[in-house]
Amino acid sequence: MITIRQSSARWAPAHNHPKADVDVLLPTCNRPGELAVTLAGLAAQDGPAFRLVLSDQSEGLAGWEHGPVAAILRVLRVQGTSVDLLRHLPRRGLAEHRQFLLDHSSADQVLFLDDDVWLEPGSLARMTKALEQLGCGFVGMAPQGLSYVDDRRPSDTCHFEPWQGPVTPERIRPNQAGFERWPLHSAANLVHLSEELQLQEGQWIPYKVAWIGGCTMYRRTALESVGGFKFWNELPPEHSGEDVAVQWRVMECYGGAGILPSGAVHLESPTTIPNRPVEAFDVVFKEAQANRLRSK
Repeated sequence: MITIRQSSARWAPAHNHPKADVDVLLPTCNRPGELAVTLAGLAAQDGPAFRLVLSDQSEGLAGWEHGPVAAILRVLRVQGTSVDLLRHLPRRGLAEHRQFLLDHSSADQVLFLDDDVWLEPGSLARMTKALEQLGCGFVGMAPQGLSYVDDRRPSDTCHFEPWQGPVTPERIRPNQAGFERWPLHSAANLVHLSEELQLQEGQWIPYKVAWIGGCTMYRRTALESVGGFKFWNELPPEHSGEDVAVQWRVMECYGGAGILPSGAVHLESPTTIPNRPVEAFDVVFKEAQANRLRSK
């Protein structure tokens, strides 16, 4: 792959930003330390060209007002990356924040990246290539917790199933086929699976998922055709599972896949959403069922 980021030998002159193939959509809140690490991972990507859309809901100073974050944003800019900084308050929940970011994006491919995920160099290129070749609605790299690298869980990894042939639409619901795959993304299971598969440098394989949190790349047309995250106004601000709900909708129409090896690393910081009384998919799909019954 041709390196698209400007090397340090060319940081001083002004250069035009290349047209972005991917919009990286990054929501953040009260995590300047984690955000700096996440941005450093993006600065190490060699391609494709991307635009960063960073939306902050922090109390007090925005993340980019902290020195380490500001420094990495300067690195991204001199490398040739376009950076949009948005302040988005009040907080109306995770789904609304993701829809806000989607509304401010324009590329054909959009990567939703959480503010506590570091990406290995080459990860962005691998996801882009996978999405293009597979032609499905989304692909993703589930973040791995490397503190669990010595904790092998065969009862979790037994649900691993590579895609054989094209990625096809699936219907996932609790207590139905496919939902039992969710433990795959716990701990460091993907590290152990990659080792067992003896994946070589540059090799990747798609596999079946229940959903992917933290690092998911969508085809814009697929995501928007199912309504994106516009169901946010059906939810209370304190919710989780918004990514699950939208991915199930995309999967039913276009299919979706995880990618091994995963170059995404979870920073294992405490959550910024400690109270999660409502699962978004419970509300979204109960409402959908109620609408179908009313239409009969």
